[in-house]
Amino acid sequence: MDAHKIVSQQEWTEARKALLVKEKALLKAHDALAAERRALPWVRIEKNYVFDGADGKQTLAELFDGRSQLLVKHFMFGPDWEQGCLGCSFGADSIAGAVTHLVHHDVMVVAVSRAPYPKIRAYHERMGWPFKWVSSFGSDFNYDFHVSFTKEEEARGKGYYNYEMRDYMSDELPGHSVFTKDEAGQVFHTYSTFARGADQLGSAYSLLDLTPKGRQEPSGGNLGGWVRRHDEYEEKTGPSCCHS
Repeated sequence: MDAHKIVSQQEWTEARKALLVKEKALLKAHDALAAERRALPWVRIEKNYVFDGADGKQTLAELFDGRSQLLVKHFMFGPDWEQGCLGCSFGADSIAGAVTHLVHHDVMVVAVSRAPYPKIRAYHERMGWPFKWVSSFGSDFNYDFHVSFTKEEEARGKGYYNYEMRDYMSDELPGHSVFTKDEAGQVFHTYSTFARGADQLGSAYSLLDLTPKGRQEPSGGNLGGWVRRHDEYEEKTGPSCCHS
């Protein structure tokens, strides 16, 4: 461990206050960036994606489960894999604690993988995560959102990921995508983040900051306006997000 300068309490306080100025500037920049994210244009989803899960076959619109916003965790778990990705599992552990609060704040949380659902179910039960998890096996969903890659891309040694052509890394890669649904039932893609953008997520606030409605708190950031202890929520928006 590197030796640190030893100072008086007064000197430490002055150094800490100088760092606090930079921390506050970073928080303001984060808030401004989140506002720009919410202002991004949307893309209408025209393709009829169908997923397989504990509730049988469901369309992308049905995955919202009564909410107007949907957060998809692109979980690395290929059809021929024996278990889910270690890194995605680590991220899922972080998200798990936020799920109850998100689903009671108009955000459904669903993991999507290309592995057939029986494989997903076994791993899901082993891990005990509270979010819903479905299979996109047989659909274009993972390919259209650039988190799964073909044998042709592997042979070329190039694939499109994180908004650019990159050297081929794997048949599956991580990310998060956000969708919203209007009153007519039309679904729109509002945001996706990959690579280092995904490893910063975990708290309810960091995930809400990805959604088009944001944190939806009273001015001043009063979480008391919506947060409850996780066993005190009254279910008003449909069945539990958890797998059955």
